[in-house]
Amino acid sequence: MKKAVGIVLLAFGIAALFIACGPAAPKTVKFGVFEPLTGANAGGGALEVEGIKLANELYPTVKVGDKEYKIELVIADNKSDKVEAANAAQRLVDKDKVNVVLGSWGSSLSMAAGPIVKNAKVSAIGLSCTNPLVTKDNEYYFRVCFIDPFQGTVMANYAFKNLSAKKAVIIREVSNDYSVGLAKFFADAFKKLTGDENAILAELNYNTGDTDFSAQLTEVKKFKPDVIFAPGNYTESALIIKQAKELGIKTPFLGGDTWETPEFIDVGKQAVEGVVFSTFFATETPITDTSKVFLDAYRKKYNKEPAAVTALGFDGYLVALDAIQRAGSLDKEKVRAAIAATKDYPGATGMITLNEDGDAVKSAVIKTVKDGKFVYMATVEPY
Repeated sequence: MKKAVGIVLLAFGIAALFIACGPAAPKTVKFGVFEPLTGANAGGGALEVEGIKLANELYPTVKVGDKEYKIELVIADNKSDKVEAANAAQRLVDKDKVNVVLGSWGSSLSMAAGPIVKNAKVSAIGLSCTNPLVTKDNEYYFRVCFIDPFQGTVMANYAFKNLSAKKAVIIREVSNDYSVGLAKFFADAFKKLTGDENAILAELNYNTGDTDFSAQLTEVKKFKPDVIFAPGNYTESALIIKQAKELGIKTPFLGGDTWETPEFIDVGKQAVEGVVFSTFFATETPITDTSKVFLDAYRKKYNKEPAAVTALGFDGYLVALDAIQRAGSLDKEKVRAAIAATKDYPGATGMITLNEDGDAVKSAVIKTVKDGKFVYMATVEPY
């Protein structure tokens, strides 16, 4: 009997030893995807997620030292809301234990997550969040897009040089940090270009979710500006332009990168024909070999042209992957240092170099709407 018990115990011991010393379960590296998938910004969030998912399909693994790990996407919906954004970011770093965070569409949403990733010491890479405050005083937040001081100057130059505008009215989404910031940078640059401190005739405000802009547009008619700069979310911006045309306002409208979503054209329809805005990428002018890889893969998968923010989603993923491989480690500080050292990385949207603030030094693209499509006009280099 004792012999039988001994054999059983020996068998259990061997099994336990095999389990302990046998092949470990394959590890994964987790990329937290932090985007608005519902709410007012859902269209923009969906476009960025498309780019991230496509990159994950093409590059599903990352080499850390001499080991190859599968990359798992952990997708969190920040619901287009600042409080929900903070909650989503907290879940990603605390519960999901992600190694890096990608996102978010919407500077306000990214800013809400800023203190959380900083405290957790988890690096975040913004994709199209352009407000300077996203990365300011936060060594753990980076981005692969240009920032609003450059974008605002680009559009002020367009207004002054291409439209010969001397007076402007700004219509801004006052509850949106992106809109308020970009409006300020446009105003500062436009005043400098015109040499006129009174070049901005009025700054007219509205809130996210508003649908009636008759009061603001009545003011526009009174001021008779040469140009209207109206950076804001795609839905409200399209409604403003549509209602302006209905009131007989023929003044040219200029905007920012948020306009490049299908919903902008779906809502604005014929009214948004001819508007001009700044953005990040043009499919007509592939810049690097990665641009071609991205475009070929996207067109094959979706049978349509990608949005600029989709290309930025693709790039954010690749920058994170490249940094982890260069770090040769999943240590938070080593990953952060590797991202910060990103220089001349050939992304889909062009060469990516991060400056001392964690911001990408990138060119801007100017597009218009023609025949219901976004059409490339010019590329403007940083200066």
